[in-house]
Amino acid sequence: MCRHIPACPTADSADAEAAVVVAAHPEQGWSLLCNGVLLFDDTGELLPDGRAVAPHRPVPALALV
Repeated sequence: MCRHIPACPTADSADAEAAVVVAAHPEQGWSLLCNGVLLFDDTGELLPDGRAVAPHRPVPALALV
């Protein structure tokens, strides 16, 4: 699906979220990446083969007292 040079990471790559956005719908909370991944605002993903990736937000650092 990706025609960029160099090619964007594949949907199975650890850095799949680094692919170029080809359709953005921020009002609905999702973007389609050129590798076929649907990326949601809550950091969840839907891969091209139908697998879902649960949201993976970073854990906030504890405030120093």
